[in-house]
Amino acid sequence: MKIAVIGAGPAGLACAYQLAKAGVKTDVFEAGGAVGGLARSFSLWNQTVDLGPHRFFSKDPRVNKLWLEVVGRDYSMVDRLTRILYKGKLYQYPLKPIDVVRKLGALETSRSLLSYIHEKIIPETPSGGEETFESWVVRRFGRRLYEIFFKTYSEKLWGIPCSELDADFAVQRIKKFNLYEALKAAFSTDKIGRHKTLVDRFAYPAEGTGMVYERMGSYVSENGGNIHLNTPVGRVINAGREVTGIELKDGRAAAYDHIVSTMPLTLLVLGLEGAGEDVIASAKSLRFRNTILVYLNVQDENLFPDNWVYIHSPQLRVGRITNFRNWSPRLYSGEKSSILALEYWCDEADEFWSREDDVLIELGKKELADAGLARPEAVTDGYVCRINKCYPVYRAGYRKHLKPIEEYLGGIKGLTVIGRYGSFKYNNQDHSILMGILAAENIVNGAENDLWAINTDYEYQESALITETGLVELGT
Repeated sequence: MKIAVIGAGPAGLACAYQLAKAGVKTDVFEAGGAVGGLARSFSLWNQTVDLGPHRFFSKDPRVNKLWLEVVGRDYSMVDRLTRILYKGKLYQYPLKPIDVVRKLGALETSRSLLSYIHEKIIPETPSGGEETFESWVVRRFGRRLYEIFFKTYSEKLWGIPCSELDADFAVQRIKKFNLYEALKAAFSTDKIGRHKTLVDRFAYPAEGTGMVYERMGSYVSENGGNIHLNTPVGRVINAGREVTGIELKDGRAAAYDHIVSTMPLTLLVLGLEGAGEDVIASAKSLRFRNTILVYLNVQDENLFPDNWVYIHSPQLRVGRITNFRNWSPRLYSGEKSSILALEYWCDEADEFWSREDDVLIELGKKELADAGLARPEAVTDGYVCRINKCYPVYRAGYRKHLKPIEEYLGGIKGLTVIGRYGSFKYNNQDHSILMGILAAENIVNGAENDLWAINTDYEYQESALITETGLVELGT
């Protein structure tokens, strides 16, 4: 078989890597100049940074086995410290009752507890009768805690009110976590048994998250495959209900028997021939959210101890700030400064997306100072990175648009769609890696893994943990 993989991110490269191990030569086409997709790493001011914070954690033994196979011993276990900035105070996240009570104060704590109790006795009815992100969180935490610790950040990220955000986002990202889980975790010493949201140690590659995918790419190249960088694919070519190849943005075409696509689902559908009007309309109804990363080089080695900080302060536009100095010493290579990444989210049509780099850097410096995390005069350099179509927007009812697309693509022979972009799912790295593993199984062995089910209502059926000794502990 002649196989092409569109996109060299975690899903695409995991699939190509598994195919190479099975002796199947694969051509990988990547629009950018490096592999890794949203999880790539790059050099900046003599240090290594990622595209925002990327921690690796999985309970799936297949994912951990592959990750360790690629990384070997070249990783360290990082103690996670993340906090929430709200009204000038930093709250431990996961929430710790004593910390919350002390910083919220007696009055606000009482309001929050009464709100939680009220919700348990007289639950709110979702507006319109359909569950949304807002109603899902309010039911588990009460309205007051929802407004403090969920609302502002989520609306910055998605650009829509939480009452218009589908509950799927909460189900996939928060799942069983609730106020009871937070209280239990605060007093528990059982770190292995904690909910995924509460994991406070994670494995991190020695040379940045992108190291994993650079090694996968090298393996593919060394085993007969090809990695084509700076080679964007324009569309997948199909003859009726079967793919025949790809057409590059420069007009060149190549024939393939099977296409694994991680390109944005909407662009894939709109490029196919013969899609029905309902499928095209559904594709046009889905949208992605863009990210702007403002990197600042701060001449200070001890700014704050967090890996990253969630910014819940409504007066600040920034949503999250990552401090790469607190990840691995290998990243800063003896440099005395700290590189911070400030994340901003917007739509492509927003004026914010097209602002000049210098304007964004000045905004970052100001907001960093307003947050009380660094002095603006300590910032000596700035760099802006724009990521188009970064987050699939789970607007309420999005699944009614996604379903006909799934059914249509499922009927096209020789086409597999995976990854955050390709399947329109808000994946972590482990979800995308698993998609790649199972996609390769489908191609090589004729397996019938349901790739659409991953990160939907997917639950880990087995448990595993990467430990300090590099072992994978398995259990059922």
